[in-house]
Amino acid sequence: MDATAPILEVQDLRTHFFTQDGVTRAVDGVSFALEPGETLGIVGESGCGKSVTALSILRLLPPKLSRIVGGKVIFEGTDLVPLDEPAMREIRGNRIAMIFQEPMTSLNPVLTIGEQIAEAVRIHQGASQKDALARAVEMLKLVRIPDAERRVGDYPHQFSGGMRQRVMIAMALSCNPKLLLADEPTTALDVTVQKQILRLMLELKERIGSAVILITHDLGVIAETAKRVVVMYAGRVVEQAEVTALFDAPLHPYTRGLMASIPRLKHNRARRLAEIPGIVPDLRTPIPGCAFAPRCPLATDRCREAAPPLEDQGSGHFAACWEAGRA
Repeated sequence: MDATAPILEVQDLRTHFFTQDGVTRAVDGVSFALEPGETLGIVGESGCGKSVTALSILRLLPPKLSRIVGGKVIFEGTDLVPLDEPAMREIRGNRIAMIFQEPMTSLNPVLTIGEQIAEAVRIHQGASQKDALARAVEMLKLVRIPDAERRVGDYPHQFSGGMRQRVMIAMALSCNPKLLLADEPTTALDVTVQKQILRLMLELKERIGSAVILITHDLGVIAETAKRVVVMYAGRVVEQAEVTALFDAPLHPYTRGLMASIPRLKHNRARRLAEIPGIVPDLRTPIPGCAFAPRCPLATDRCREAAPPLEDQGSGHFAACWEAGRA
């Protein structure tokens, strides 16, 4: 693989869910690239397709209900979409790892923490049971869990929420993956613990040289951790830029709405918090134009009739908006 090439390229990815109520276009033409060692943030409202995009990359969605109907996911030069399940099992947890939203439901309650970390090491690195458990202890120390030699024999319910998230990080990084997908890794944690978890995750990422996709709805987290950011809405990418450029001058009305909804302490306390009017569109119904048009103050007839392409508006700042030049 060319050392200068992206480690991951997602090209026009389309993932649909098939239910009795119809076809839900959860991911509808998503494209982005990730450089080796880079941290990329993906943000947007709940239901915009962030997590489904990550699960599509690892092919973890239920096959009876969902299907990747188009596009490519090229990881280190190989398209993951057509690979069979045994080939994907070689990649999951080994070359690509994932930290899920809720560690209590992601960890097996009847296996010890040590057994769960050691399993990935045994399967992917061919280590013996003894060496795999030693690696589990090493990883618990790296994520700063006190008394790791003893706690490796504890069960998930014996750990706090923050400690369980540290265990998930230890498990994800135990095989030194090239790519780490972190899906809302600080959900339900208090602010102090959130900061500790994010700092720890990025410190370990630098140590092993992984690239990271950080999925969150928290723009503050993105501002502190990511190099570039992808903004998603209704299964589509609506804006993509360097973090500084996006925060300094967001181009898409949806991104500007997200920015305006962030509480700012410097303003008068009587100032009403901004909101985006309307609701997210029903993804079971085809959307001919811009998905954000019904909620957008700048929408024109053109916006409602034709979907705008994601185009470079200058200096690598991409926006999918016919009115991107308007304030």
